[in-house]
Amino acid sequence: MEKNPCDQIKHGEEEKHLTTKLGGLKTLAFVISTETFEKVASFGLHANMILYLINEYHMSNAKGANVLFLWSAISNFMPILGAFLSDSFLGRFRVIALGTFVSLLGMSLLWLTAALPQATPPQCNGLATESCASPKAAQLALLFSSLALMSTGASGIRPCALAFGADQLYNPSNPENKRVLQSFFNWYYASVGLSLMVSITVIVYIQDAAGWVIGFGVPAGLMFLSTVMFLLGSPLYIKLMPDKSLFTSFAQVMVAAWQNKHLALPPMESDPGIWYYHKGSKLIAPTQKLRFLNKACMIGNPEKDIDMDGRAINPWNLCTVKQVEELKALIKVLPIWSSGIMIAVSISQHSFQVLQARVMDRHLIPGGLKIPAGSFGVFAMITLTIWVATYDQIIVPLLSKFTKRSRGFSLKERMGIGLAISCVAMAVAAMVESKRRATAIRQGLGDEPHGMVHMSAMWLVPQYSLIGLAEGLNAIGQIEFYYSQFPKSMASIGVALFALGMAVGNLVSSLIVGTVDKLTSKGGKQSWVSNNLNMGHYDYYYWILTILSVINVFYYLICCWDFGSSDNKNKIVWDEEEGTEDELELELGDRAKGVASPIVFTH
Repeated sequence: MEKNPCDQIKHGEEEKHLTTKLGGLKTLAFVISTETFEKVASFGLHANMILYLINEYHMSNAKGANVLFLWSAISNFMPILGAFLSDSFLGRFRVIALGTFVSLLGMSLLWLTAALPQATPPQCNGLATESCASPKAAQLALLFSSLALMSTGASGIRPCALAFGADQLYNPSNPENKRVLQSFFNWYYASVGLSLMVSITVIVYIQDAAGWVIGFGVPAGLMFLSTVMFLLGSPLYIKLMPDKSLFTSFAQVMVAAWQNKHLALPPMESDPGIWYYHKGSKLIAPTQKLRFLNKACMIGNPEKDIDMDGRAINPWNLCTVKQVEELKALIKVLPIWSSGIMIAVSISQHSFQVLQARVMDRHLIPGGLKIPAGSFGVFAMITLTIWVATYDQIIVPLLSKFTKRSRGFSLKERMGIGLAISCVAMAVAAMVESKRRATAIRQGLGDEPHGMVHMSAMWLVPQYSLIGLAEGLNAIGQIEFYYSQFPKSMASIGVALFALGMAVGNLVSSLIVGTVDKLTSKGGKQSWVSNNLNMGHYDYYYWILTILSVINVFYYLICCWDFGSSDNKNKIVWDEEEGTEDELELELGDRAKGVASPIVFTH
């Protein structure tokens, strides 16, 4: 029996058939609800996790923070692997379905660590952490398995959910398609923003008020709903088949360049006929930068390298000029990308700020609402949201009068200002902690780490707000910069680079905390990141981050100077086709800027 061509849809084809049976608006309730429930569940767990590790597993402040840094690093790295599996082997539907199931399994295991008394060490009420029983290997194995499973599950959902939703609506034959996609993106980001707000406020409040069993049970229940909702819509979805990933293309270029290392590069002004490119391509010869990669697209022996149709016989031995230039474009932005690692370090300090807020007066107004210690991250999110909402409509028109540029600040200026503001944020954090510590000591709380300090936790709001503003400038500016340097087909690489930067930033954070803890506790001295905030020197720790951030600003300036101008004269003319899948990918990439925040990417 012949298959209906509308039910068999290949990812690489230019035409994507939509019928009344598959895809369409009726599928969006399933897709958006899946993403919403997953976001509320996963982000609600991270905000308060430092308190769970310290109180229930008797970890030190430094060790608990390191566990969370590593968890965040894995959670930010794994979506890159998920995107590769989706594009190259399994397709988006299978990867999302597997992701929801694995996330549910991870959250269920985490709930068991709270529900089963045997899963955690014995309680030690009122004792210092050092005097409490350490967790057994099996107890840690259960905890770390739950965190690893949640990171693995996120790798299937986060890189694919938005694109999978757009797959259900993409119909170039419909003149209203662009408006429909726009409406979907707006609803998608509205749901993401709402779910993040709920996770940082409501879920954290439940954990504080009702305990960990209910506090972890609610996210597990929401993840169960997410899994069920996604699978219920399965008969209605358009399920595109996987196609070759860009990561495969990059690997092919590197392998081909190595295999052809024996070839001698021709003079700069040589016959374009020695280079391999597809018919109709505008890129018929490679650029002279990173010339060693040019050997990947150099035809050594036409009879052995090219078939009768003019195609490469072995794509791992001969690549197109476009493939080579795509890899060069990626390599070219890596120095500027590396300058974003330090701001990722600054953003990832939420755990220590939760510990500070816990011993401060958290009433919004005297005698009024008491904010949970894990919910102060909402101020960074509010600042970021206000910045994104007002930048194009209010700030750009004002800036353009002074800069004489239609976009106000250039992308590099925005990134640089974001880095500078992150320096200020860390300096403010150091000064606030110095004041909090001095106040605690004046109260006689030097040996009482859990004693309440007579100082409002609202002092923490400026540093959160500055970090949110730094995100709005640097993080979104980073991704827009990548898009300006890449062809449409590489739009998703911008988000992948940013996620990778966040992962490396969390690893660096773990390294810094471990180094500071080890060096400052030598000779029996009190560690700067001691379990006792009042006897430690977290203010000194923040000053270290401030100094490193300032150094990073100068490093960024050097990278910008080395990169050169980004004007149109120096840009490569890529092969861009209208009405193809590339157009959808660019649209997805542009819309992804709305959530390309560390708040979203940090688990």
